[in-house]
Amino acid sequence: MENKYIKNFLIYLDVERRRSKNTLSSYQRDLNSFNSFLIKNDVKMDGFQKSDILNFIDYLRDKAYTSSTISRYISSIRSYSRFMIIERLRQDDPTENLLSPKKWDKIPSALGLDDVLTILSTRLTTRFVERDINMLLILYSTGLRVSELVMLEIDKVDFLAGFVRVTGKGSKERIVPINTTVTVSLKKYISGLRNELLKNKPSKYLFLSNRGTPMTRVRFWQTIKEYGRQTGIVLSPHTLRHSFATHMLEGGADLRSIQKMLGHSDISTTQIYTKITSERLKTQYNKYHPRA
Repeated sequence: MENKYIKNFLIYLDVERRRSKNTLSSYQRDLNSFNSFLIKNDVKMDGFQKSDILNFIDYLRDKAYTSSTISRYISSIRSYSRFMIIERLRQDDPTENLLSPKKWDKIPSALGLDDVLTILSTRLTTRFVERDINMLLILYSTGLRVSELVMLEIDKVDFLAGFVRVTGKGSKERIVPINTTVTVSLKKYISGLRNELLKNKPSKYLFLSNRGTPMTRVRFWQTIKEYGRQTGIVLSPHTLRHSFATHMLEGGADLRSIQKMLGHSDISTTQIYTKITSERLKTQYNKYHPRA
């Protein structure tokens, strides 16, 4: 017999959320499987904890379920848990900060320090090289998203205190430190090339196009691809963001600090970088240890 809580959840999805029949069937199948697992462990569907979900994940792994399938199960349980809170059937969310296994399969690429230094020391023969290098330097030094970079306003840079004030996703503002190398380089760009690009027109944005307007994401993508082509290094704005986080973690920074600097609302998103560093350690071990 179907659990009453699952039944009410499915009614909620059907009536209030207008979900398709296929979606309802998927949720029903996943949650019935989870409920069967809980029953075997004397746990009720309205009282399971995060540890029960983790045990269920281990059970699925033992059954050789793929990461994508396990991720679907977690998504179903997460939606169900939020429904329970909405209905005031429980106050806590046992899925909070629960990392989906699917994310572990998509480890973002991070450059080695030598590659980063190669990119930052490369000078293309263009008029805009000073602007471009500063944009690359900011990306690697702060971990900003490319959208945050191109919309960065000049008065959001505090040269004296050494930080930038960034408006990220959801219009949330955060503060990210910048070092002396960055501030010195930015000052040179602002007093030189940026003044030329302004063409006697005011602009609140830090990085400008040849028309004196804010740089676009597309234009910066083209620029960064050219640096990748020139150096032979696979490069993207996200690659530098990932490199920032990975190198910070490898250098001893704590996960919470990295989360704040990256602007992640959920620390489980930041936890993927612990996987990256583990993989890098394995690679180095296998490469250099004589008995590996």
